Amino acid sequence: MENLNEALLLMVVGMCTVFAILLIVIFLGKSLTAFVNKYVPEEVAPVKRDANAPAPIPANIRAAIDAAVTVVTQGKGRVAKVEKI
Repeated sequence: MENLNEALLLMVVGMCTVFAILLIVIFLGKSLTAFVNKYVPEEVAPVKRDANAPAPIPANIRAAIDAAVTVVTQGKGRVAKVEKI
């Protein structure tokens, strides 16, 4: 019976130790995150708008798309926006 009491005591002490260390890790992690966010500025990369802008649709292709939509919808539909997928 004495061994069982000693085993339970060791288990409780071990679990409390692990819990305390995890709390310390969480606290230090949050502190480090707050410190870095406060004192280290984030690098801002310049945005290249010309490279990401879609190429304009040529007029003849746009006219062909409009004509196809008119034929398929029997004149009831219209093209609002054309973009490449």
